[in-house]
Amino acid sequence: MGVRGLAEILADAAGGVFPPPDGAVTVLPQPTPREAGVIAFAAHAVVFADQDPAWVHRTLAADPGDPLSAPLCPPFLTALAERTGRTVNNVDLLSVADRLPGPPPLPLTPVEDREHPRVVRALRYREDVRVYQADGGVLILGRGVAGRWETAVEVDPTAQGRGLGRTLATAARHLLPEGDAVWAQQAPGNAPSVRAFQAAGYRPVGAEALLVLGRP
Repeated sequence: MGVRGLAEILADAAGGVFPPPDGAVTVLPQPTPREAGVIAFAAHAVVFADQDPAWVHRTLAADPGDPLSAPLCPPFLTALAERTGRTVNNVDLLSVADRLPGPPPLPLTPVEDREHPRVVRALRYREDVRVYQADGGVLILGRGVAGRWETAVEVDPTAQGRGLGRTLATAARHLLPEGDAVWAQQAPGNAPSVRAFQAAGYRPVGAEALLVLGRP
């Protein structure tokens, strides 16, 4: 598929253009020292880590299971984590949505306190972090893997079941610069979160496992 950076691959995927479903594994350098991991599209995986491609392919070939799923299976992720001195984060559903014009659909109050627990946690994974408080929930927006915009939402237990997660996920789309897209990761087992983001217009594009320094 030629020599292309991760940011370009992600931008294409946001527009509906994916790597060829040829069963291959593309190995790319880390976009930044903080970011390493694996993204699996349909029958094509991208490993972004400062590792020898020959080692990646040799390690994957040693897995007796399905070669299409091997890049996100425990044997390879464990080996990659040990080799890089990192910890495997969750294997998430990766989804993306385009910007929406106009103001967000609910009032949002920016959180200015940089010591706020949600700000501190978000800064472990993202730059240009912005946190907004809503009545019953929190919206996080920031620059994550390869500079992409990423969002996450939290809904208070007392506010659940009223569609607030979907509204917050929609609000993130209104906060983007024009022409950009926003990415979100959902744990596949968290069905309410998956449903909320899909109801807010986020399109599933693949699966992702990040390797983080220290415990996630």
